[in-house]
Amino acid sequence: MVEKFYLDDYLNFQVEESGQLYGEVRPALPDFAQVCQEVKDAFFDKYQEEGNLQSAMEIQKRAIVGYQKEVEFYKEKIAEFVMENKWEEVPFPQWYENLIDGIYHENWGMAGMAEWFSESYAQSSSAKIIGDRIYFLCGGEMVLMPQRIQSKRRDQLIRAFLLLTPEERLDREFHEVYLLDGTRITIFKGAMTKKEQDVIIFRRYIIPNYSFEEQARRHTVPEDAIDLFHSMVRIGYSIVCTGAVRTSKTTFLATWQQYENPKLEGVILETDPEIPLHTLMPQAPVVQLLADNDRLKTISKNLLRSDADYFILAEARDGKALDTAIRIASKGTKRMKMTFHTRNPLDLPGEIASEIVKTEGGDWDVTRLKVAESFDYIFHFVQLTDKSQKRLRGIYEMGLSADRKGIYVEPICLYDYETDDWKWNYRLGKDKIQLGLEEDREALAKMQHILRTLAEKHPMNGREQQPSAEEIG
Repeated sequence: MVEKFYLDDYLNFQVEESGQLYGEVRPALPDFAQVCQEVKDAFFDKYQEEGNLQSAMEIQKRAIVGYQKEVEFYKEKIAEFVMENKWEEVPFPQWYENLIDGIYHENWGMAGMAEWFSESYAQSSSAKIIGDRIYFLCGGEMVLMPQRIQSKRRDQLIRAFLLLTPEERLDREFHEVYLLDGTRITIFKGAMTKKEQDVIIFRRYIIPNYSFEEQARRHTVPEDAIDLFHSMVRIGYSIVCTGAVRTSKTTFLATWQQYENPKLEGVILETDPEIPLHTLMPQAPVVQLLADNDRLKTISKNLLRSDADYFILAEARDGKALDTAIRIASKGTKRMKMTFHTRNPLDLPGEIASEIVKTEGGDWDVTRLKVAESFDYIFHFVQLTDKSQKRLRGIYEMGLSADRKGIYVEPICLYDYETDDWKWNYRLGKDKIQLGLEEDREALAKMQHILRTLAEKHPMNGREQQPSAEEIG
């Protein structure tokens, strides 16, 4: 039996298979790289023809830096050019959201780094370009991505970043700049790196919710200590958050600050704009200052004369900053907050004293005593083998001995790696009790009750108990 033949079906099949109909040939689509180059050339030709190169360069500069209006201008023009040439079906690399986005980033934007700025990687806090390789921090590990970025495009990217800080000389081998969204860019190149292995590091501050509850949900801090933390904030103890890089110490400090009395006047001093207090506490009168070591020398005297109720020193890196913090604390300022890089919280007074004496001079023993007297508690954080997991390693009460000639650093809380839980020790020094009586008796009573309850339910034993700095000399 002969099957029926339909001319329309046959013609449609021929069009789908060969792109031909009655001798008309569908033009082959160019590849993605060709389209990017043609779009780039078209932009240049258009502005050269109109004599608007200077204006075009200014628009391009603002688009590269990330100003949304100029970025949208570029993307609209790219879309028009793609439609005119019927290139809508041109395949594009998987790391771009769409063809228009891909063409823009290949020519003027972030190239293969654009994916890190997409919603898919919104919770990734770090990324790196090493040579032509691109890495994203995912699940606590640096993952090698499939996209590559060649030397010429890396140079273009670096020049674009330096547009943000015109005072930065291109021939320098180290740069640190910030994008409009606050992302910190650190660049190493030239003689500082091996040939063709220049480095660009991207770092942004990520935390979805500044609350003790959120940190407990992530198991960074013990859930049954949340009310204890609230009481300590109300009393106004001065704290230091310590740990290595990426251990959540800055996150914890920002969270602690979130519960601070919004009526009190504060000053936060940062070397990097990591803690957005204007967003976290929009009603609070907090002065936010950015200062590296050179600028700090200029403003430190003014800080010492300030009548602020409290100071926050985020990321204390050098002797000048630390000396300023200790001088402010010695005036009797409460509610001080600071982060400091150290792996040994027991020797915190000695380490800080060493940094101060090395930079500012003075007697190490005397400075060490001042440090111990300036802060009440140390919160020490660590990163587990699974780098996405952070833990509060311990809480230490710090102060001077009864004769004020010695230092004690005693743990009231320690993390147990075997049980993935925390053990507690009831301790509350006389000076800590006195401050509570002066500032908030109700909060002090609650703190005492919670700490005693935790120590009874989860007591430290001999294995977890650590000696104090006074005991180890």
